[in-house]
Amino acid sequence: MFTYQPINKDNTFTNGDMVSGKVTLEVVKDCEIDSLSIKFKGKSEVLWTERHGQTTVVYHSKEKYFSVTQFFIRDQKTIDNRLVTPGCHDYPFTFQIPLTNMPPSFKGRVGKIVYLLEAKLSRSMRINKKDSTKISFVPKTFACDLPVLMAPQHDSKDKKLKFFNSGTVAMDVNIEKTGFHPGEGMKVVAHIQNNSSREIKPKYCVYRKHSFFASGKRNLDTKDLFKEVGDVIPSSTSTNVTRVITIPPDLEPSILNCNNIKTEYRLRVSSSIVCVSHRTLHLLRFFSSRRNIYSFFLK
Repeated sequence: MFTYQPINKDNTFTNGDMVSGKVTLEVVKDCEIDSLSIKFKGKSEVLWTERHGQTTVVYHSKEKYFSVTQFFIRDQKTIDNRLVTPGCHDYPFTFQIPLTNMPPSFKGRVGKIVYLLEAKLSRSMRINKKDSTKISFVPKTFACDLPVLMAPQHDSKDKKLKFFNSGTVAMDVNIEKTGFHPGEGMKVVAHIQNNSSREIKPKYCVYRKHSFFASGKRNLDTKDLFKEVGDVIPSSTSTNVTRVITIPPDLEPSILNCNNIKTEYRLRVSSSIVCVSHRTLHLLRFFSSRRNIYSFFLK
């Protein structure tokens, strides 16, 4: 068995951190060991199946970020160097997490990104014994990403109404920057021109997109995270609407630097007609996705 030492209360690691611990080997009698080692590795993997008629197609992809092995006992030529006496033996280890741009730890419906410590004991004529544990990796924000994260976002759209109405609705939406931390407020400013014959309400929805890639195919998983509704805008009215949307504190980071897994967050701003029957009809949608320094991206 082995243990590692947490370096903070959240038990997370980032680029450049040292991961230290020890492998403990308990022996009750003299034991000849071929090798004892611990490996530290990071990888992403995607796997899913699809039925096409009578055939099941497997889609699989894997990407390796690093792999480092430290040996404590290693295929020595003499038996004396491979002989472990009875007792409890501790073998300390230390690894440094690479400074390269790597995605955070992640687990999704058909894919995962893991950073793993794996101890391995090999003995002649015996089945190898393994023990492993995952660490939680949260990457740093690299300086080259900051201009993108701080860039403001803008989009506009107009729609001609056709359902028991006349006129148009136009929307011009601005967001002050691209990157947001969990718990931070996202200020959304919309200039709305309601040139229709009906009252409308602005509606806001933040949703998450998981994309998994393998063998030239994409597996998509989306989920609405939260929704908000603004005040009524009368017909033949032009107004500026400001909404501050708080990013949930427990969101996983965005992933845009992985070849086979992507996590994106999108903001959908739409207008809906206020009907006498209280039914809602979607007319206009503004799409923007957002990557965070830690959690969001908007494009």
